[in-house]
Amino acid sequence: MNRHVLVTGGTGFIGGALCTEMLAQGYELTILSRQPADQVRKLCGQVNVVHTLESLRGHEGFDGVINLAGEGLADKRWTKQRKKVLRKSRIKLTHTLTDVIRSWARLPNVLVSGSAVGFYGNQKNALVTEETMPHDEFSHRLCKDWENAALALGSENVRVCLSRTGVVAGPDGGFLKSMVLPFKLGLGGRMGSGHQYMPWVHRTDVVAALVWMLETPEASGPYNVVSPNPATNREFTQCLASTLGRPALFPVPAPVLRLALGEMSHLLLTGQQAIPARLTDAGFSFRYPELGPALEESIH
Repeated sequence: MNRHVLVTGGTGFIGGALCTEMLAQGYELTILSRQPADQVRKLCGQVNVVHTLESLRGHEGFDGVINLAGEGLADKRWTKQRKKVLRKSRIKLTHTLTDVIRSWARLPNVLVSGSAVGFYGNQKNALVTEETMPHDEFSHRLCKDWENAALALGSENVRVCLSRTGVVAGPDGGFLKSMVLPFKLGLGGRMGSGHQYMPWVHRTDVVAALVWMLETPEASGPYNVVSPNPATNREFTQCLASTLGRPALFPVPAPVLRLALGEMSHLLLTGQQAIPARLTDAGFSFRYPELGPALEESIH
């Protein structure tokens, strides 16, 4: 079978690494991107490029679809306008995607769609599995509506998997990019009390989990794509400082974060002690289950 997969968000921090891995495994990829085709191929390799979903209406079809498109949650303050952008870039795009998929001559076997552990909202120190009841707040509503837009395709007998991804560590980008400089300068430290959990995961494991969902016929529904060993913010920042050979002496007080970031500070001051219960039960193996080696690979 010619394994031809459509990927949205294929030029992002996770998507770029995913495309590289899938091309190495022999997949044919079509990437949805607003960037010029030569730019996309420079980032992703030898892929097909489309610039709009509408151009795929009435298409002959793909074997699978991976939907990772969405503006960065932590890129800007959560103003009313920014919240609209966050919703549109995820929910509206996914609604359009599923509508276009229904027009294809042949439906895909599977849709793997992005989500985040923000689905659960603030869970304090509770252990969080895929069965955990969510706390109602903006991040939960955003993820819930995003997931529901993808799940609508399940009524067409398409297998739908949801990747509830944690805080992704890896080289060349992601949240570590902005964290490393202050720590290198010896100015890093915990955020707020440091007791809140950071459900981290290495990008290599995110890519492997996405491919696993794509290829595993029994896989469906939500999966927490996080390390089996969640860390508190204090543990994470101490490990980061140690990896860089620097101290972590300058905590950022919660009021300062709230003043600087507004409602978005909630992302940094609360968290989820999320574990990958369903992936683990299915026998999925993590390459970077421990924080130290994950940060070492990401930074050096």
